[in-house]
Amino acid sequence: MLVALPMLRERPGPTSGVTVERASARLVRISLTDRCDMACVYCRPAEREAYLPADERLSVAQWEAVLRGLLAEGVRRVRITGGEPLLHRDVVEVVRRVAALGVDDLALTTNASRLAALAGPLRAAGLRRVTVSIDALDPARFAAITRGGELAAVLAGVEAALSVGFDEVKTNTVVLRGVNDHELPALVRWAWARGVTPRLIELMGVGEGGKIWRESLVSRAEMVARLGGLVVAGEGARDDDRGPARYLFAADGSGRRVGFITGSTDTYCAGCDRLRVTSEGTVRPCLATTDGVELTEAAKAGEPGAVAATLREAWAQKPDASWQGCTEVTARAVSMIATGG
Repeated sequence: MLVALPMLRERPGPTSGVTVERASARLVRISLTDRCDMACVYCRPAEREAYLPADERLSVAQWEAVLRGLLAEGVRRVRITGGEPLLHRDVVEVVRRVAALGVDDLALTTNASRLAALAGPLRAAGLRRVTVSIDALDPARFAAITRGGELAAVLAGVEAALSVGFDEVKTNTVVLRGVNDHELPALVRWAWARGVTPRLIELMGVGEGGKIWRESLVSRAEMVARLGGLVVAGEGARDDDRGPARYLFAADGSGRRVGFITGSTDTYCAGCDRLRVTSEGTVRPCLATTDGVELTEAAKAGEPGAVAATLREAWAQKPDASWQGCTEVTARAVSMIATGG
């Protein structure tokens, strides 16, 4: 099936025009570290990018102070990302401190390379939900996509997550034409057999993904067709306060679901309620732009007025209603590993 791709438009960044009217940020994604032990073809260059010096990343105490301020301003949900967050030596302590703040939801996205050892401590610290990135079930193909990742370690991480009783375990699969798109039925069946909810993601034209976007994008419609009779076709529905994925139910009536995230063919910018905080302390209003507001030393120390001012300034930069996120030209300049996926 051939799908018309969104047109790339040369136009100013998202601070231009009329901003989208939303009450306030509800979700913040915090990028604990810019380090990662994989180099997925759609995320980062094959050669390792220069990492931030350790003293330029926010400390555990600073993360706690900033998040305390963000919660005071209305943020209710926190997702911990990277880079790969499990590479952060204090990830369990960060989870413990965030959970103690009384957030409505605390989740983490990981490549699961270290999840087998950390699933139990993270659950005990208060982590509620975990999402694992897994783009193939064939070890050689997985290694090629991730440039060296070991599938066995990831699968062991998923099993560990299931064994410790997280409220929810999901998987994310970035679908690439001619690479892993034929694996979709197998990936869905594998997830369902374990009580895991699989999510299939359209390739985004962000950073490295922008170099392969046009030839590698598989649309949601094509994904559904690939799944054949596994799901009941339709528009799908989103979960309240749980991000942009739309879910279709299994055709067998079991209640199992597959989520689809359509950052390219059907963007969801107008309803976005999230901000991102990078590991060095920049609050970004959008994944698809390098715009952002740097946290001041006062904000990093947790002074309520300083945190509030940063949040409001970043929120004011949310894109206007005509913004099309990952299809925008500015998205090509974004470093996914710095911003946090």
